[in-house]
Amino acid sequence: MRTSSRASVAATALLTATALAFAAGPAGFAASSDAQEAVPSGGIKGDHQPVKEKDNRQGVVAPTASQRARVAALGARARWNRLGTPAVLAKTGAPLATGLGADPVQAAKAYVAANRDLLGLTQRATDALEVLTVAPVGSGAAVVFRQQFGDLVAGRDGLLSVGVRDGKVWYLSSSLARDAAAPRQATLSAAEAERIATADAGVSDATIMGTRSIAVPTPGRGARAAYQVTFGSELQGAEPVAFTTYVDARDGSVLVRESLVDSDSDNPEWEVFPHTPPTDYSSVDTRQRWCFTAGPGCDEIVGTSASPIAWDIGPNRKPSETTDGNNALAVHNWFENNPFKVGHEMATPSPTREYVYPWTNQWLRERCSPAVFETAARNDIDAARANLFAMHNRMHDWSYHLGFTETTFNLQDDNFKLGGKANDPERGNAQAGGVTGGPPTFTARDNANQITPPDGHPPITNMYLWQPIAGAFYAPCVDGDFDMSVIGHEYTHAITNRMVAGPDMGLSSPQGMSESWSDLMAMEYLAEHGYAPAGIRAFTIGEYVTTDPIAGIRNYNMSDSPLNYSSVDYDFVGLQVHASGELWSAANFDIRSAMVQRYGAGTPAVQKSCANGQTPVTSCPGNRRWAQLVFDSFLLMANSANSMVDAREALLGADQIRFGGANQDLLWNAFAKRGLGEAAFSNGAGDPNPRPDFTSPFATEATITFRPVDENGQAVSGARLFVGDYQARAVPVADTDPATPVTDQVSLVPGSYIFVAQAPGFGHARLGASSFGPGQASDLVAQMPRNLASSAGGATASGDGINLARVVDDDEATNWASLGSAPAGKQITVDLTGDVQEVRRVQVSALLRPPIATDPDAATQSRFSALRQFRVLACTAGGAVTCSDPAQFQVVFTSPADAFPSIAPRPRAPELTIRSFDIPDVTATHLRLEVLTNQCTGAPDYAGEQDADPRANTDCTTASPQARNVRVAEFQAFAQ
Repeated sequence: MRTSSRASVAATALLTATALAFAAGPAGFAASSDAQEAVPSGGIKGDHQPVKEKDNRQGVVAPTASQRARVAALGARARWNRLGTPAVLAKTGAPLATGLGADPVQAAKAYVAANRDLLGLTQRATDALEVLTVAPVGSGAAVVFRQQFGDLVAGRDGLLSVGVRDGKVWYLSSSLARDAAAPRQATLSAAEAERIATADAGVSDATIMGTRSIAVPTPGRGARAAYQVTFGSELQGAEPVAFTTYVDARDGSVLVRESLVDSDSDNPEWEVFPHTPPTDYSSVDTRQRWCFTAGPGCDEIVGTSASPIAWDIGPNRKPSETTDGNNALAVHNWFENNPFKVGHEMATPSPTREYVYPWTNQWLRERCSPAVFETAARNDIDAARANLFAMHNRMHDWSYHLGFTETTFNLQDDNFKLGGKANDPERGNAQAGGVTGGPPTFTARDNANQITPPDGHPPITNMYLWQPIAGAFYAPCVDGDFDMSVIGHEYTHAITNRMVAGPDMGLSSPQGMSESWSDLMAMEYLAEHGYAPAGIRAFTIGEYVTTDPIAGIRNYNMSDSPLNYSSVDYDFVGLQVHASGELWSAANFDIRSAMVQRYGAGTPAVQKSCANGQTPVTSCPGNRRWAQLVFDSFLLMANSANSMVDAREALLGADQIRFGGANQDLLWNAFAKRGLGEAAFSNGAGDPNPRPDFTSPFATEATITFRPVDENGQAVSGARLFVGDYQARAVPVADTDPATPVTDQVSLVPGSYIFVAQAPGFGHARLGASSFGPGQASDLVAQMPRNLASSAGGATASGDGINLARVVDDDEATNWASLGSAPAGKQITVDLTGDVQEVRRVQVSALLRPPIATDPDAATQSRFSALRQFRVLACTAGGAVTCSDPAQFQVVFTSPADAFPSIAPRPRAPELTIRSFDIPDVTATHLRLEVLTNQCTGAPDYAGEQDADPRANTDCTTASPQARNVRVAEFQAFAQ
């Protein structure tokens, strides 16, 4: 999972928000792994994903009044890039232009020539466009152009994607510069640029993967001659890092730096787990025998037209007799977590080409003991390499039939003269860092990643072993090389980083779509081939590596999620692209389901025929049609940085081109239900508070009026209404505050919704599911009794720790913390509003917040420090009783031991949000919240010694610093 660049180490930042996390690289960039955040930094794997792109180009070229007028006259939607041309241009249900001729390239050229003023291009810029690729999209095409500046091609930006069908332009995306004047010639050498690039990234032992001369357009200084330097390094034993850096070839400045790491006859045979080993963690060998062509003893024939030669044959047309072929190779890298060093072993050769190796489940049976590497079984490394090799080849072939081919920059050693650049098969590192990457640093555990350099340079994926890590991630002792949901996730990072924004730039999606697409496509591959389990588990990512059959490595199963675009950054322990992407997964699952309802699910035979490219997509079930649209949408995005609104536009455009707009209603209605409706808006790709909208051009919306009332039925002013489960870091859809531009009404496409209401002095109120029909106008009454523990009503907080006032501020976005000693007994005492109060109910939240640099706890935010069990004590002040002595308080309520329940692999945001607890009626002037346990000290899944690795203790209470920290976001008290 990577959020920004081409060489994305799609690290299996699978962890929920992932369960798989990625480790931080130098200079604030992270290996986009899918595990939790790196343990040495005090975090949880996968929770932190720093911004992956550093763009130093100054200035913004604003669109002209004429450009804006042209867009308005068209009735189109436009987002502008910083170079002054349209990043996205689209209309609802209508083309941008018609009558352009049948040939897609000529039609696209004619459109550009006729619309230079709208695009903001000079004649020279128009003449400097070269066709980069023409990708068929049904009976239409995505025509991708690249700008040339003198004799230098654009190596960064400078792309235009035009979606054409039947002589009509349906969609346009660009990162074009307005003019294409040739830049002044280079004065620096390539070697000087390499030194500058590696020093800027803080990499002292770089492996240079490639350097070339290109042009980089800038808003303020025109196009600059530059060097594109791609390099990587392990860097001091941390997780691998890789970058593409664009160095100005005249003044040596770094224009842009991108992290490439994203935090699965002749008849060879492979014995593999099509999905995972048994999820009951038995050692029953359930592998199947895959054969490239039909033969005796084969469970499945896997050869398709996507691979014209068998998987184990390379460009020399001879069998390798090991895990090496045209599409992929698999090695092991036990002693270094460094993918850039060569010479690692492939699988034990098999002259018969029967890649059938023993699998003893040794890592699990021996409970992560490091001694396994010295045994005859060698931790089943041959089976791991063979499995990884076969899975990468399956992803290559499956994605090929969806459009990831030579002309769209796929991963192959030999491209058979079909286009694109060769010499870039996927390199899989099985059990990467297995020996040296375990305790105490855990740099090669509970993770996976994908590094995707530009076309023509081999991508690399690292698959890691999994084991429990105290206060970070509690995984079983399993090998990620056997979990296809992890492998497929990482491979999809390579797909999106090559197909989106052309062969060189890579993908930046700070709102998390890259993580989501990786989850979605891994799931879809398994489903289409019939490997997915039944029911909700079919949509779980990382069940095997986490033990969780429902949420897996995420916060929610994509088929059962409450998320919408109003709460993109709901789970914010760190920069949470994995959690944010879960919203995109939920929206796409809804679209997939609607497509299945419209076009059917098909039989297993039909699904497999479609997956193998034997049946045209127009005859395939709905899920395959959806997957095809997703791949088509990749080609329509000419910008590296994209928001969910941009990705929505691309998917809508893909349907216009592929299916003639047959599914616009379905797409719009599904997007609107998730807050990505017509008026949804993101101020740039990384907007943490985009504007949600729940309206669709294909629906008659309900109009809801928000009516919050207090315990006496009186209107509550200043209240805010949120769609979904979250208030913290969410955008309200309605409010009763006359000072804001938001009104007390919201329009919603028909359906069922849940809400949270919040107001100063009144705390939070959860509203149960409400259903609204087409055109319905109704009041949404929210009962909001007064919060007696609110600072807005005069309550004050004292006690242990820091940020005491934040626990009584009616806001889950802030929290109180007590640090440095055992949490049991830590307390917050609240002097309630008014005199003696009767209290019948309390609400408590343990939701975490982003680290704040100025706070003493900035470096210690952790899910494991969140509250788990507490008790409430009461005191009534009067006479000699001042409620300042603990002896004057008496216990009135003890919460369940799992008041904030969490299980392996780690606490999740849905388990920490505000909860209501009925308590025995009590009268008091003061209430005290006393901590009994936090997640680290109170959750059974994080307790005790869970493996046989003598180098590390897994017990959270005795081995993690989080056993000495605790956090609470809210404490509220009510008479009702």
